[in-house]
Amino acid sequence: MRLGNPVIVITGASSGIGRATALRCAGKGARLVLAARGAAALESAARDCRKRGATVVAVTADVSDAAQVEALAARAVTEFGRLDVWVNNAAVGAFGRIADVPPEDFQRILDVNIIGYVNGARAALARMTAQGGGVLINVASIVGETPLPYSAAYSMSKAAVRALSVSLRSELALDARQDVSVCTVLPATIDTPFYQHAANYTGRKPVAMPPVYTADRVAKTVLRAMRHPRREVVAGGVAAHLLMLQHKATPGAVERAIARQVDRTQLRRRPAATTSGNVHSSLDAARKGSVDGGWHGRRRTARRRILTAAVLAGAAAVVRKRMA
Repeated sequence: MRLGNPVIVITGASSGIGRATALRCAGKGARLVLAARGAAALESAARDCRKRGATVVAVTADVSDAAQVEALAARAVTEFGRLDVWVNNAAVGAFGRIADVPPEDFQRILDVNIIGYVNGARAALARMTAQGGGVLINVASIVGETPLPYSAAYSMSKAAVRALSVSLRSELALDARQDVSVCTVLPATIDTPFYQHAANYTGRKPVAMPPVYTADRVAKTVLRAMRHPRREVVAGGVAAHLLMLQHKATPGAVERAIARQVDRTQLRRRPAATTSGNVHSSLDAARKGSVDGGWHGRRRTARRRILTAAVLAGAAAVVRKRMA
């Protein structure tokens, strides 16, 4: 798709990857419809995009509510006459063993992260097929390929997003709709406020597990997918690609290595309070939202990258041994 002044809807646009993507699009002259639950943080993101010259509409919406998502899509068409790109990005998460995460939190994560994407796909594709073209981008995660301990609901939801994209592409192919594309973006560990916003039932403080990449790196990947749609693309460095390949080759060895790394480096021994985070509602309404979460410090990232390289090297050695 040629990016002139397309109409782009982005959910989860108040912080993290959604906000970074909105800012990138704003700098390219896009007309934006931004959605999130928190009105204050959403309006802050909209103001930042307007400063870059974009025309922006901010819509407070909960993506798990089909009626609100339908109204969001309708607003985009009412304001701008069409809908060119829809970015499904809104997501919540929880840290904790499966037995420790309350059932209502587990269900809510699935509702937002899966049903929210289904609602977005329904609303977007109905309009794109009617107008004769468009791009749907589903932001998933590499944990959809390599699920993590203490993050079962989130990992499950991201695997489901990958499956959703495949099903949608298959249905479009059966209808010979080559004018509508469905892309999946798989970010690695990204520097966002996710770790501060997520529910936590571990009693330990969660931190971003290295190597950590910027949210803007994902935003650039999303923009490339808008211009040149691909079925699936990883947003991260070589380590992310290698990890996914190794998991396919030797799942047991990789899963055991990841489990140890998560327990040692993603969850600190420092005590942390139990919280439902932003799972059921946006956090402090006065918060302005931010792109990053403060996890991309060079010293911290470099130190942890050494450990990650060691884990990957060990898994690679197992692969070579089995292939010999």
